[in-house]
Amino acid sequence: MMLGPYMPHPDDATGDIPGATPGDAPRAAPGATAPSERSGGSESSGAPRRARRPRMPLAVYVLGLSVFALGTSEFMLAGLLQPLARDMGVSIPQAGLLVSAFAIGMVIGAPVLAGATLRLPRRTTLIALLALFGLGQVAGALAPTYEVLFASRVVSALACAGFWAVGAAVAVSLAPPGAKARAMATMIGGLSVANVVGVPAGALLGQHAGWRAAFWAVAALSAVGLAGVVALVPRTEPPTGDDRPVLRRELRIYRDGQVWLALVVTALNAAATFCLFSYLSPLLTDTAGLTESWVPTVLALFGVGALIGSVAGGRVGDAHLFGAMYAGMAATTVVLVLLALTARVPAMAVGLALLLGVTAFFTAPAINARMFDVAGAAPTLAGATTTSAFNIGNTLGPWVGGLVINAGWGYTGVAWVSALLAAAAVGATVAAARWHRRTAATRVVAGSSAETADGPARVTGAAG
Repeated sequence: MMLGPYMPHPDDATGDIPGATPGDAPRAAPGATAPSERSGGSESSGAPRRARRPRMPLAVYVLGLSVFALGTSEFMLAGLLQPLARDMGVSIPQAGLLVSAFAIGMVIGAPVLAGATLRLPRRTTLIALLALFGLGQVAGALAPTYEVLFASRVVSALACAGFWAVGAAVAVSLAPPGAKARAMATMIGGLSVANVVGVPAGALLGQHAGWRAAFWAVAALSAVGLAGVVALVPRTEPPTGDDRPVLRRELRIYRDGQVWLALVVTALNAAATFCLFSYLSPLLTDTAGLTESWVPTVLALFGVGALIGSVAGGRVGDAHLFGAMYAGMAATTVVLVLLALTARVPAMAVGLALLLGVTAFFTAPAINARMFDVAGAAPTLAGATTTSAFNIGNTLGPWVGGLVINAGWGYTGVAWVSALLAAAAVGATVAAARWHRRTAATRVVAGSSAETADGPARVTGAAG
C-alpha cells in the first residue's frame, strides 16, 4: 500500500522549518533538543562520547497519529462490508464500491491539492484538511442513505490526499539534521500500524457496536490529531524567491512516457491486491466457511504481512529496484492463483491472506522509488502521481471484483481475476525495465561522445 509516498518540498533542502535560507543555522522544532542542551554547554576533555541520536519533535509523532486515522478510514471497510450492506440494504458489490469512492477522491485530490497548496502555509493547510477529514467521518457515521455515505467517502479522501501531500513535507522540514528518513518512517509508520491494528479493530468494533461506531472512532482519532497539529506544529510561511515552486515546470514530467508506464505498473499492482482484499471478508465467510469473528484476525495477519513486506522490500529495492518489483509481483500472482484453487480450505485461506500482505507490499518501496527516478525533476508531483496511480488501482480493483461477483463467478473468480491483473503488472514491469535499459544505454553513448571534451560522464538511473 503505498499509499502516502514521500513528497519532498522545494525548500526542504535546508533541513529546517520552511522559510529558512540555505546556510542558516537550523532552528529547533518543538520537542527537539539542541546539541548544547544535550552536552551541558561544554566539551569534555576526556574520552570521546558517542553522539546521541537527535530527538524527534513531538509534532512528527502527531502527524503519524493523524496518518493512523487516515489509513484506518481508507481500509477498514474491508472488514465492514457485510454489516454495512445489511444495514444500507445494498449488495456486497455495491458496498465494495465505497472503497472505490475513497480511492476516486485520492486519485483526484493527490495531484490537485499537491499543486493547489504548494504556496500556502503548511500548518494552516494541515489544520483545514484534517478538520475536513474528521467532518467527513462524522457525515459517514450519520449517513441516512448509501448515496450520502458514498459522497462522504469522496470528501474524506480528498482531504486525506491533501494531508499526505503536505504532511510529508512538514515531517521532513521538522526533523533534526540527519533525521529526515526517520521522520518519514515515523509518519508512514502510522499507515503500517493502521493495517495491523486500526483495520482489524474497526472490523471488531463494527461487529459488536455497528459499522457506524467505527466511523465515530476514526472521527475521534482525527480530533486528537487535529488538536496535536494545532498545539505542536509550528507556524510557517510559504516559500518565496528562488525556492518558490512553479507548477508549470513540474507538469513537464507528464511528457515522459516512462512516467506513464510507471503509473500503469503502480495501478495494476494495486488493482490486483485490492480486487481481492476488498472482498476478503465475504470470501473468508462464504467460501472458506469461517465465522465473521475470524475476519478481524485475518485482517490483522494481512497487516502484519504488509509490514514485513514493506520493510523487506525497502532493503532489497535499494540495491535491486526492478528485481524487487519482479519478485513481489510474480509472488503475488502465485499467491492469488493458490488462493483461487484452495479458498474453500480455511487454513489455506488464512495463510495465503498473510502471504498476500507480504508479497503485495514487498513491491511498494521499489514502485515509489521508480516513480521518483523517472520524475525526479518534479518531486512534489512525482509523489502525488504515485498516490493517484495507486488509488486508480484501488478504484478499478473493487469495481472489477464487483463485476465478477455479479456475473456469478463467486469470490474464487475474484481471486482468478486478481491473479490476471498481477500477471499484467509483471508484463508492464518487463516493458518498463527494457525502456530503462535503452534510455541508460543512450545516456552512456552520449556521455562517451562528450567525455573527451568535458570529462567522465555520469549516468544515473534505477538499479536493476
